[in-house]
Amino acid sequence: MITCYLRYIIDADKLGEFEHYAKLWIPLVNRFGGQHHGYFLPSEGANNVAYALFSFPSLALYEQYRIDSMQDAECLAAFAYAKSTRCIISYERSFLRPVFE
Repeated sequence: MITCYLRYIIDADKLGEFEHYAKLWIPLVNRFGGQHHGYFLPSEGANNVAYALFSFPSLALYEQYRIDSMQDAECLAAFAYAKSTRCIISYERSFLRPVFE
């Protein structure tokens, strides 16, 4: 299993737009065979940092999701929404390997 960790720098004045963007992606990741663990929006502390976590059974399946998402109308619409609203300033992506025992 591989877990993708995303750290976003968002426009604090566009938190509602970012939350809408987040809600678009959760079912999309799940539809492509991943398991979305949710988005985590600012509450206390920094008001412009948000996080997301989702997992795929393997890095190969994640890579296939990335390829397929670039050809999917709903995914492309979600990307376009973020671009048009400019709710995301930047993001970084890391991959984690969970240890359960």
